Amino acid sequence: MGLNSKIIIHLMGLLLLFNGGFMVLAALVSGLYADGATLGISVAAVTTLIVGTIAMYLTRGHKKEVKRKEGYIIVAFGWIIMSASGVLPYILSGSIPGITNAFFETMSGYTTTGASILDDIESMPEGILFWRSLTHWIGGMGIIVLAIAILPLLGIGGMQLFAAEAPGPAGDKLHPRITDTAKRLWFIYLGYTVAETLLLKLAGMSFFDAVNHALSTLSTGGFSTKNASVAYWSDQPMIQYIIILFMFLAGTNFVLSYFAFKGRVQKVIRDEEFKYFTIFIGIFALMVTAVIYFRADVPVSDYYPMVYGSLESAFRHGLFQVIAVITTTGFVTADFTAWTSFLTIVFFGLMFAGGSAGSTAGGIKVMRHILIIKNGLLEFKRTLHPNAIIPVRFNGKTVSEHIVYNVIAFFVLYMLLFIIGALVLGFLGLDFTSAIGGAASSLGNVGPAFGSLNPLSNFNGLPALGKWWCCFLMLAGRLELFTVLILLTPYFWKRI
Repeated sequence: MGLNSKIIIHLMGLLLLFNGGFMVLAALVSGLYADGATLGISVAAVTTLIVGTIAMYLTRGHKKEVKRKEGYIIVAFGWIIMSASGVLPYILSGSIPGITNAFFETMSGYTTTGASILDDIESMPEGILFWRSLTHWIGGMGIIVLAIAILPLLGIGGMQLFAAEAPGPAGDKLHPRITDTAKRLWFIYLGYTVAETLLLKLAGMSFFDAVNHALSTLSTGGFSTKNASVAYWSDQPMIQYIIILFMFLAGTNFVLSYFAFKGRVQKVIRDEEFKYFTIFIGIFALMVTAVIYFRADVPVSDYYPMVYGSLESAFRHGLFQVIAVITTTGFVTADFTAWTSFLTIVFFGLMFAGGSAGSTAGGIKVMRHILIIKNGLLEFKRTLHPNAIIPVRFNGKTVSEHIVYNVIAFFVLYMLLFIIGALVLGFLGLDFTSAIGGAASSLGNVGPAFGSLNPLSNFNGLPALGKWWCCFLMLAGRLELFTVLILLTPYFWKRI
């Protein structure tokens, strides 16, 4: 059977309508602040809405069926289409001239990476800053999941899309119907965003800054409205603690949040991934705190003016950066790459950790690490008892060999793509530290990296080809590798 191209184009049009609608919100914010970017953002919104409407109109009467192969195409090309249209507010408002820089900023937004090419964020119009944060928020839970909640209106089932969006080992659903699952996840996502906005406002942030940082936190994105990121509020510890809390929540499985709200707290506590995720953060936070506190020569830059003399301050900055890197949020309260060589290596390793499956975080994910380690340890038993059937167990249940193989394949592909990514950046002229840091950060959707891409700097110094390459790494990492890489295989396109 041939490819149902009409349904693909139809859904691309639907995604453009979503994007255009959010652009209208950004235009309203721009008009409210009279920042001079209102016309550009408005034209971008109207253009996007018109193109989306035409695409849906021309493909009306399509066959309302999405198969697995079409699902992968819709997800991958959906993110590319969203990013391609998302550059319009930047270009038409004159805020980011040039397709390369605008596309990098947009892809970094939708993939919730948080790497930026802007040298002076605070000089940007408010409408543009709000649009940056919105791209995070849209991409955080996945624009495809949002589309799943709307698809029943069109008479289309969305199971294949959900499988392509989240191909990992997590299969815990809130409700038998995938549409209701998506809706519940979005309500939790929206609720957390509103709650953090209110708390940040009460803690001393302006309402505009509070909204933007809430949008970035829940999506584990990292775009800030300040050049110094969250370090701007270094004299207001409560703001940083609030962001720490919501980074942690965003990095955990949103299904667990649903269970907690339903009063099933024991299910949350007994969850193996949640337990290891929490312990993992605690151990590394204490380690970083100890190094910061007991080493008097930890540098303090003018860019991040703060004192690490007190135990509370050392703990806060240590915990903040550990959670920010593990959850791939990428906010910074300090230049953590200057916290001794030992901690630089620690944070580099944390870039490969990732948050929980079913969260908005990027990276490899804690669940995959657990399954890989468990399977590795069981190999010792299998070596001694070659005829015994010794399955991997997770949360008390047997994990099928298919999932274990999938996890191992994912890990191998992830590390292979990281090595290739670093080699390409090195070939383009980056030094060793910058190349491996840039590749790990882009693939893991972390944001700040090392070397010339450290928290004090940005990605603007990358050559044009390097920026496009990082965009590819961001997309592959955000969509869990297989969804993007399978499109590059010849057999995927056979018999279409």
